Amino acid sequence: MPATVHLVIPCYQESGRVGPFLAELCEVTRQLGGVTIRVVEDGSDAPEADRMRAIIDPLREQHPHLLEPLFMPDNLGKGGAVYTGWNLEKEADWLGFVDADGSCSAAEVAHLIGHAREQLTPHTALFASRLGQFSRRVHRQIKRRIIGHVFASLVSVLLGIRVHDSQCGLKLVPRAAYERFAPFLIIRGFAFDVELLASLHDIDVPFLEVPIEWFEVPGGHVRLIRDSWRMARDVWRIRQNRNRARK
Repeated sequence: MPATVHLVIPCYQESGRVGPFLAELCEVTRQLGGVTIRVVEDGSDAPEADRMRAIIDPLREQHPHLLEPLFMPDNLGKGGAVYTGWNLEKEADWLGFVDADGSCSAAEVAHLIGHAREQLTPHTALFASRLGQFSRRVHRQIKRRIIGHVFASLVSVLLGIRVHDSQCGLKLVPRAAYERFAPFLIIRGFAFDVELLASLHDIDVPFLEVPIEWFEVPGGHVRLIRDSWRMARDVWRIRQNRNRARK
């Protein structure tokens, strides 16, 4: 049997973008087999929740591996939504997430799952990558490329972990590894990927950056200046927490 995968799609006000991507993802993963998908709606208002149900319910009738969505009463942040979905899954070999907008296509999700299933036992975490020599075909605003490079350099310098793209919205993590450090994770915003990376590094679980095709989809909720500052602040918090843990 192939390694099993549980994918979480964190959503906040994403009903205008998630539908076509979710439909394609359900079809692609149905063909792969051994994959479950759960949408986690991260505290959007009631009208948005209704719109999401209208998208998800018909798909669930066709695709049983699309699980009952979670509707969080409060906004936890992207990391909080992902971890809530992961914490409910106790059997899958791999835990993953993919952004709701479809910038990482269903085909690229299947590509990463294929890499995971090449491992005889889940051992190396897999991070999709858009940057540097690792990227294949990437359509992205130049200002986002620049900020991505700067942020990756910040992570590398402050945490001592060489990474080209810590923030691409597609990752797979061995469930057994995640369970070892899940109680200690504190970052719930957009920089949660960085704490995840640092936690894997600190328990000697390697990660591999896998090049993907990535096409930026308009309508995201990230604000470059505001959220870049928050993410930099969180990276500093991660550094301080790691230093305290080593003392």
